[in-house]
Order: sequence, then C-alpha cells, then structure tokens
Amino acid sequence: MLFYLSLFLLFLYFKIARVHKKEEKFTKIILVQHIAVAVSASIIYLYGFTHFSSLALLIVSFLFFIIAALIITTVQLGIFIDGKPLLGINKVFKTIPLLTILISAIAVTYLGQMV
Repeated sequence: MLFYLSLFLLFLYFKIARVHKKEEKFTKIILVQHIAVAVSASIIYLYGFTHFSSLALLIVSFLFFIIAALIITTVQLGIFIDGKPLLGINKVFKTIPLLTILISAIAVTYLGQMV
C-alpha cells in the first residue's frame, strides 16, 4: 500500500512542479528538489518493477497520472466557498518541500529493502 501511495505522490509532485515552472521563478533550490525526486522516482520504479507485475505497474501509473492531473487542474480552476478560494495554487506550491522529503524518505526505505 505504501508503494502505491508513493507512486501517487510522485505523480502529484511532478504535476505541481510543472505548474510551478510555468507560474513561478525557477531557483537552484527547486532544481535540487527536482533532482532528488527524479532519483527517488527511479528507485521507486526499480522497486516496483522488481516486486510487482510490469503491466499492473504501468496501468496504475497511468491512472495516477490522470488523477494527479485532474486534482491540479481542479485547484487551478478554483474551489470557492462564499466567493473566497478554499485552496489556492500558492498553498499547493508550499507543499513542494514536504512532498520532496516524503518521497525521498519512502525511496530510501525501498532502497534499504532492495539491498
């Protein structure tokens, strides 16, 4: 179950990063975070291909890709209550460091299991 959560968080991170690249200034800290998540993604997929069926992994990845895209699109369009935005895209941008730490920690856990 943790594997599927990490896979979903991975796609969510990359969708947030794509929107962040279009709307915000690109800094070296963000670049380091992207590299850390890219390395973590390779570890997560290596674990997935060695422990799960390849076809199932690809299908789940495609579904998570679509779900993450729909979530970010919904946040970009806005969810309003009484004329005030419930969750803005800037609040989502603030979760990028937290997602980086969480994804990297899970990837290190998988790396420890593979060794």
